[in-house]
Amino acid sequence: MSELLQTSLPTPTKQRFAATFRVVSRFSFWIQLALASTSGIALTFAVFSRSLSVATENAAIGLSIFLAVVGVLLAVFRIFWAFRGRVLARRLQSPERELHPRKEEVIQVLKIGLIASFIGMLLAFIASEVSAISILSQALAVPQGVAVYQQGNVIRSLDILVILANVNLIGTHLVGSLTSLGLLEWID
Repeated sequence: MSELLQTSLPTPTKQRFAATFRVVSRFSFWIQLALASTSGIALTFAVFSRSLSVATENAAIGLSIFLAVVGVLLAVFRIFWAFRGRVLARRLQSPERELHPRKEEVIQVLKIGLIASFIGMLLAFIASEVSAISILSQALAVPQGVAVYQQGNVIRSLDILVILANVNLIGTHLVGSLTSLGLLEWID
């Protein structure tokens, strides 16, 4: 499959790669910013709506929130890294050759972004699985048609925001990893 791609894709010139790199970095930056902002807002609602005075028996949601916060921080780093890619692309388009970054520097930037996206995607996936399993176990613990009298068995709608935040984080990191992978494949 890789051989087929290599034969069909021409080797990019520096200017063509710079133009594509700039467009892809801009696309990646804005999409990741929108998805990470949505995740951050949903996570903020979930964190600040939790009653700190009432002890919760559901530690899984707390773990999921922690992993989601780490995922948001990685998304912020990845957004910064996408912006850095735009700066590198602008330097590549400069008419002054001494400002052009080396190919190794561009590859290193793309690889660091790819690694950050993969780690963020893994953490967001684990967090979404933990929170989904936690909510499912709460739902299965309550018999059908019976009123819930125990505070620990109540499924709060704000806990579902944690799942939403994690799914958006998976999308954020997926966009980052796809753009890095595509550019790495094209530059090599």
